[in-house]
Amino acid sequence: MKSVGIVRKLDSLGRIVLPIELRKTLEITEKDGIEIFTEGQSIILKKYAPNCVFCSGKKDIKTFKGKSVCEKCIEQLSK
Repeated sequence: MKSVGIVRKLDSLGRIVLPIELRKTLEITEKDGIEIFTEGQSIILKKYAPNCVFCSGKKDIKTFKGKSVCEKCIEQLSK
């Protein structure tokens, strides 16, 4: 894990602000989903990217009835 040398305090609701420089570098924009993971005593934040419910692919994802499905699986399902 790489330190970026930035320290932020939680507000009274448990929120933190991600600095604009970090958001630009990681291409995180307003309203992007952020996944939260834990590993030991660490909290890991990751920009959310939906996976296909069938093959776990991340390319060409479409939403169908609230589920993420990739183009390849859509093709296979339509046969």
